[in-house]
Amino acid sequence: MGGSSYIAVCVVALLLAVLAQSQVGMAVTCAPTQLAPCATAISSASPPSKLCCTKIKQQRPCLCKYIKNPSLRNYVTSPNAKKVARICRVPIPKC
Repeated sequence: MGGSSYIAVCVVALLLAVLAQSQVGMAVTCAPTQLAPCATAISSASPPSKLCCTKIKQQRPCLCKYIKNPSLRNYVTSPNAKKVARICRVPIPKC
C-alpha cells in the first residue's frame, strides 16, 4: 500500500471513530420530567411553546418507553398530546 493510500485509510478510520464517539455522546436520558414544558399544552389544548417542542424532540427516542408505562401513556397518546406532537413535528411511534 502506498503512503498516500495508508494516510487515507487512517483518516477514514479516525473519522469513523470520531463519529461513533459523537453518537455515544448524544445518548438521551429518558426522563418524563423533561416534558414538563409541554404540560400546559397537553392538559389545556393551548399551543406548545418552543421549549416544549425542543424537549419533545429530545425525548423522542423515549416515547415508546413512556407509552408502555401505564402511568405515563396518556401524556403521550391523549388527543392533546398527539396535537402537541403534530405541531412540534414529532411523530408518535407505533410501539
